[in-house]
Amino acid sequence: MAARLAAARAAGRAALIGYFPAGFPTLERGIESARAMVEGGCDVLEIGLPHSDPVLDGPVIQTADDIALRGGIRIAGVLRTVREVAAATGAPVLVMTYWNPVDRYGAERFAAELAAAGGAGCILPDLPVEESEGWRKAAEQHGLATVFVVAPSSRDARIAAITAAGSGFVYAASLMGVTGTRESVGRDAADLVRRTKATTALPVCVGLGVSNREQAAEVAGFADGVIVGSAFVRRMLDHAGREAEGVAALRELAGELAAGVRQPKAPGAPAA
Repeated sequence: MAARLAAARAAGRAALIGYFPAGFPTLERGIESARAMVEGGCDVLEIGLPHSDPVLDGPVIQTADDIALRGGIRIAGVLRTVREVAAATGAPVLVMTYWNPVDRYGAERFAAELAAAGGAGCILPDLPVEESEGWRKAAEQHGLATVFVVAPSSRDARIAAITAAGSGFVYAASLMGVTGTRESVGRDAADLVRRTKATTALPVCVGLGVSNREQAAEVAGFADGVIVGSAFVRRMLDHAGREAEGVAALRELAGELAAGVRQPKAPGAPAA
């Protein structure tokens, strides 16, 4: 993953990071969807582990999680998704999950099986840094990155503590609230990236709210990576019962967003 993010930076652009939940709308279609997102232009993938109480996620991803859970998705299916997508595409694949499923499964067991599946790491939005040592040791032992989230409300000292504990990249939430597409990405995002970069050499990638090429280009002007989730999930929800068309729509959206992050930076724009 570090190499993929560094390659994007060397090319003078931000990376495009796409999110899609495992098991949605079915296990097989979820795998096909994630592959299509890479084919369309995503550099890195986040595979969501569906959860019944997704505190960070808005109604779009909650709906997809409910469909996946009702369809019988379990951790084994999430790991299969990671394995098949990583093998087929060569893209770095992370799991985005809340802590409770990992804790119940066993941190060491989950880290070992994720690494064996070819996973690149985990994003753990609700795991406090102060309580993360056990997971971080298991992740490090198996060569996995641990990505933490910073928010506009995070004070500088808190950001420094989070970035010191994390690895891979830092997930910067562009605004306060849950995931979902927005008309505006949030005016605080650029300032949050600036404050975060003052504490770490890790790439800083921005998520929450990006849904189109123009927003992707805007965020790419100041961040190392642009994270898009709800917009992809919405495309598939909009094609309920026509999932083959939905997969094609995901590939098309990935291409549009990839074109956005690859736009030349405006004169005087800060380097990613």
